[in-house]
Amino acid sequence: MNLIGYIWVLPVLFIIASGFFIVKQQTIAVVERLGKFTRDYGAGFNFKIPIIDKVAGRVSLRIQQLDVIVETKTLDDVFVHLKISVQFQIQRDHVYNAFYKLQNPHEQITAFIFDTVRAEVPKMKLDGVFVKKEEIAVAIQRELKEAMLDYGYDIVKALVTDIDPDENVKIAMNRINAAEREKVAAQHEGDAQRILIVERAKAEAESKRLQGKGIADQRREIARGLEESVGVLDKAGINSQEASALIVITQHYDTLQSIGADTNSNLILLPNNPNAASSMLNDMVTSLVAANKINESAHTKKIE
Repeated sequence: MNLIGYIWVLPVLFIIASGFFIVKQQTIAVVERLGKFTRDYGAGFNFKIPIIDKVAGRVSLRIQQLDVIVETKTLDDVFVHLKISVQFQIQRDHVYNAFYKLQNPHEQITAFIFDTVRAEVPKMKLDGVFVKKEEIAVAIQRELKEAMLDYGYDIVKALVTDIDPDENVKIAMNRINAAEREKVAAQHEGDAQRILIVERAKAEAESKRLQGKGIADQRREIARGLEESVGVLDKAGINSQEASALIVITQHYDTLQSIGADTNSNLILLPNNPNAASSMLNDMVTSLVAANKINESAHTKKIE
């Protein structure tokens, strides 16, 4: 083959080679013939008619995500920013619609998000927006799915990823929350103080009861001891009056000794002549007899 032959062959080979093209995985190549859609090609090594056919574009079948921040007002007149994340995917059987019907799919999806959020959020108070964010996401997904299906787009998931009120509103919310917690803490502290007072009163009452029981037992033992002492003195030939006087004077001196043992004690000086004990005993007996007579008289009048 001469040189002229090579000159003709090389351009022909170049034109034929230009008809081969490679499509990556999860990608669809849209091919037009003389400006008109002819078919789409999947992943792999493909061939189109050189010069006549042209790869007009490539469409990804992967799941894509679009993040949109929407500012809107709640039912209680609080402006809030919501960050919406929408995951979408082009359907394999609707590549033609996805490629030719929408000039900018992101702008279309964003417009539907704004419309849905501004229709749903103004029906709720700020606290309700935080509580019902899943409902907002479901509403966005439902509206987008119906609107974008005709364009070949499938809405996989819609998420409300962030709710950001105005800074002053957040400060006020934190202040309300702190005040509520302080109120609960004060209530718990008051309950604790009340329980402490009640338990302290119960302990004091129990202490008084045991103290009274101890005093009663002490007096009972003292009376028994006095009874035994009087019996011993009676056997020794000492009559009961003298025995009682002896016991009283003995306790008198025991009391003085106990008072003197403590430097902080207050001392009460009683008559200390030889007949002091006897006089004291006579006074006590006289008082007891008078009291008994008064009680008997009152009891007789009540019976009459």
